[in-house]
Amino acid sequence: MGNVEERSRYQALTRDELARLVPELLLIGQLIDRSGMAWCIGAFGRDEMAQVAIDEWAAASPIYTRRMQRALGYQGDDVVTIFKGLQLDIGAPPQFMDFRYSVDDLQHGAFHLDHCGALMDVEPMGAEYVRAMCHDIEDPTFDATAVATNPHAQVRPIHRPPRVPSDRTPHCAWTVIIDPAYPRVSATAECLRNSESRAAQVELEPIVPGGGGRDDYSGPLLSDLDFADFSHAALVRIADEVCLQMHLLFNGFRMAVEKRLPDAPADAERLALRTLIGIAGIASERIMRAVELPRTSEGAARLLMLHPILNPAAYVAAARDGDRVEVRPSLAHEDRAWLSLCTPDELRPLQAAVRALDPAFDVEVAGSSEAWSLQVVRGEDAKEFDEVAVTRYSTGAGFTFEPRRSLPLYPV
Repeated sequence: MGNVEERSRYQALTRDELARLVPELLLIGQLIDRSGMAWCIGAFGRDEMAQVAIDEWAAASPIYTRRMQRALGYQGDDVVTIFKGLQLDIGAPPQFMDFRYSVDDLQHGAFHLDHCGALMDVEPMGAEYVRAMCHDIEDPTFDATAVATNPHAQVRPIHRPPRVPSDRTPHCAWTVIIDPAYPRVSATAECLRNSESRAAQVELEPIVPGGGGRDDYSGPLLSDLDFADFSHAALVRIADEVCLQMHLLFNGFRMAVEKRLPDAPADAERLALRTLIGIAGIASERIMRAVELPRTSEGAARLLMLHPILNPAAYVAAARDGDRVEVRPSLAHEDRAWLSLCTPDELRPLQAAVRALDPAFDVEVAGSSEAWSLQVVRGEDAKEFDEVAVTRYSTGAGFTFEPRRSLPLYPV
């Protein structure tokens, strides 16, 4: 159960559906913080919320960055490798975080953001919140991302918000320089702990070439990734890896919160749960932009099977039969992942997920905390959960992707 022999739940989607779904999954990963940090501000205040975010991302991004490098065959120690990793990172979903790259040579490059969705979300909250995100959080987390490629890489600002003047574009600009003389950046204690998790170590099905399209990301850096250029097999693997990015990030979030609430485990659990409820509903809405689903109980069950809560299949043991979903003990339970927060006694994350399709849908769940069966049923229209409404505050909740062409930036 939960091993490499299980096929991906994204395997049954068409190549076109997957090409639409992958950027949606990347955006869903970014929106996890739009849910979680709202509750952290209430629990810890603005300054400590920023520290939670730093700990969370530093615990996850070096791990999942290396996973994606291996999966798509672009491992290296140069600036090009760093930029490719950012293009497939939930911290930098395409267009919503509109990174524009330039490469001088393998040790020197730069990027700027023509549009930063995260800034659009935070700017109305005032300069102190902008400074917390664009200074306090970005400095250590950019270095934590770069360490996955080269521990001597430094990401440093040319300019960044708060914006002066207030409509300044691009929103920010940074240099990336690799120099052996720079102090070596090391993984955090939480990252080392997270690297021992099941999510970090789970093996996914390799990409089998031959189905048409790009099977890897070797070769030149592209200005934008047109996911329609990738093969079906590559898109399946990318989708599964992006879901693991979310689980690794949640592991980091749990560690960061529990470190600050050592004597109040119930409060830490409540923060994790509220974060999941918020992202569960918005994630379903984003998935529905990529995959057309009937507004039936069976369609709602199919939606659950595409949801990051239940993916990838090698990590989360679940099966669907019509409008029923069965969950069994799996690696996700061992990690205390999102799935561990969904039980017969706590239905709200699953309710939020299915009600994105129809507010009248509900779930009936029976079994134990780790082995349960769910049936989607129809009841009365339900009010949106407050946690979903809070996450909807982000401009990412309604963001629309546009077609982009892949153009090489640097010949390798």
